[in-house]
Amino acid sequence: MVDGKTSSRQLLEHNLFGTVNLLELARAWRAGFLMLSTSRVYSIRPLAAIPVAPNGNRFSPNLANAGVPGLSERGVDENFSVEPPLSLYGSTKRASELLALEYGEAFDLPVFINRCGVLAGAGQFGKIDQGVFSFWIHSWRARRPLKYIGFEGTGFQVRDCLHARDLVPLLARQVQKPKTDGARVINVSGGIGQSASLKQLSAWCEQRLGWHDVAANKEPRPFDVPWLVLDSSLAKQAWEWSPQTPLEAIWNEIASHAEANPNWLEFTADA
Repeated sequence: MVDGKTSSRQLLEHNLFGTVNLLELARAWRAGFLMLSTSRVYSIRPLAAIPVAPNGNRFSPNLANAGVPGLSERGVDENFSVEPPLSLYGSTKRASELLALEYGEAFDLPVFINRCGVLAGAGQFGKIDQGVFSFWIHSWRARRPLKYIGFEGTGFQVRDCLHARDLVPLLARQVQKPKTDGARVINVSGGIGQSASLKQLSAWCEQRLGWHDVAANKEPRPFDVPWLVLDSSLAKQAWEWSPQTPLEAIWNEIASHAEANPNWLEFTADA
């Protein structure tokens, strides 16, 4: 995405051309290549068209008549559409994926692509582009302005949450015992069991950190979707991997870090 601070060209230079430089280095060194990709490689329009309905204080998908390839009660899997539009950010990540796979084939390099859900954990920058869960909790503790944007201002939009440290065992296996005949592209996420809406997160924050007002802005934003939970069943099948840190444990860790570092938002604002 372009936020006014980074131009479209800078976005391409950082995400795509940076990948090219790393792939050239891997080719020269005869090294493998691990890529942390993103759920944003999945197509915006089919995601936005997933039928959802309020279920308590979150959206739940109505899959009875959805008939969307790559979508099930477990979430969005690797067979979901990756056709544009994806957002500029998503497109640079998808292009990087394709280049990485091509380099792997052309130069016989082990390449593995891990499409991550929303990553979170203590020490993560309190910035919206670093992950909504950390941003929300830090902003709530600091009593900074927060708002529910789009979806009638309900805050019912849902994402999954994954602790960054839960990635480490997977990456270690891919480095130490690369499976050249296995899946090259997998989702890595908290899944349904570690998913929540902004409204649910706010309820937790109020209980943990005290009351704070959240404004509502009904105006929709481009490239936003009501429900995006990744299905990481293939990661479990191919690598015996699954998330280990429960959702509330992640939130508590972030809140404790926010309380111990009250100036964190100021420290990381321009990082």
